[in-house]
Amino acid sequence: MSLQKHRGIGMTSERTRSRMIERLREQGIKDTSVLAAMSLVPRHLFVSEALAIRAYEDTALPIGFGQTISHPYSVARMVEVLRNGKDMQRVLEVGGGCGYQAVVLSKLAREVYSIERIATLLGQARRTVRELRIANIKLKHGDGNVGLADVAPFDGIILAAATPEPPPALLAQLAVGGRMVLPRGMGDSQQMVLIERHEDAYQETVLEMVHFVPLLPGVA
Repeated sequence: MSLQKHRGIGMTSERTRSRMIERLREQGIKDTSVLAAMSLVPRHLFVSEALAIRAYEDTALPIGFGQTISHPYSVARMVEVLRNGKDMQRVLEVGGGCGYQAVVLSKLAREVYSIERIATLLGQARRTVRELRIANIKLKHGDGNVGLADVAPFDGIILAAATPEPPPALLAQLAVGGRMVLPRGMGDSQQMVLIERHEDAYQETVLEMVHFVPLLPGVA
């Protein structure tokens, strides 16, 4: 996939992208910085050419290997909760997939680290990020359950895959005062959860029902 391949779609997608942003507003996304970031990122470049025409619909789309690019609403909502109206410094994304959410985060954080366990998906994401000339994203091949201890702590951690409980390694890598947003649970009983780390405790807030692919261990 290249930017050249999708250039025609990109040139005609501004109106479609604007409708997506208006829909996000109607769904309750209020953070103007998040909305601006979503409007800047060409979502059609992160899916196959056959699906590009559906890129701005409010739906998850397959990206191969049993993985999906999340609904625009899910991305916007999780990033809005993570950001909490503040500038972000170092953010970790677990389950990078095609790279779309990492690119949205790159508009809102100084540094974005993204872990993807499937090497082929990671390679596709790297090509897209490189073609978009984004310099503040570091894409890593690895097990998201383990995180990236060598560059922790993170003031924000976001999981794009569901897990029964927050991985202990990720909790440990969250900075004091930091926020983690994740889908917790399995199957049809998943909840979007916010975890805030304080000096001596973690505070948890359940936000809404969601549906994500599961967070799997290891690499592929």
